[in-house]
This record gives sequence, C-alpha cells and structure tokens, in this order.
Amino acid sequence: MELTGKQKRFLRSLVVTEEAIVHIGKSGLTENLVQSAQQALQARELIKVKILNNNEDDKKLVAQALAEATDSSIVQVIGRNFVLYKRNPEEPKIILP
Repeated sequence: MELTGKQKRFLRSLVVTEEAIVHIGKSGLTENLVQSAQQALQARELIKVKILNNNEDDKKLVAQALAEATDSSIVQVIGRNFVLYKRNPEEPKIILP
C-alpha cells in the first residue's frame, strides 16, 4: 500500500511521542523479530522500530526488508528509528485522511 504525503504526515503526528515497540539487535532480522513486528502491527497498525547501536546494517535496507516481510508501508526513517504502518482490514483503528 503506497501512502500519500498527507497520510504520512498524519501518521508521523500520531507516533511522535510513542516509544519503539520492536528493537533490532546485532542478529538483525530474525524470524522471531518478524513475527513480533507482525503481531504488533496487527494489534496497533502503527509501530516504531529502533535499530540498536550494535547493528551495523544499513538502516534503510533493514526498514525495507522488515516492511516487505510484514507487508507494511514505511512511514518514516529517521536516525536509527523507523515507523511502519499496516491497516488491519478486520478492525481498523486508524482512519487515514
């Protein structure tokens, strides 16, 4: 799902005060981490992910890989954090503009 600029702005405003829910360590993207992210996306629709300092992988590539693995959209990549969004078709919690 491709998000418009207006939708990304709206989603960024919702997540700005939130803490990171998923943390990616030196082992990178593991199957357990992907499952954890999928569960968080299903429950919340919008999650913040933090790449820890001991992970030397490229931040944008990690964000892209996790977005593809969870079938979600990247809202923002800033520093070592990024935000993912995936609409829950059964119980939508966030109504996009």
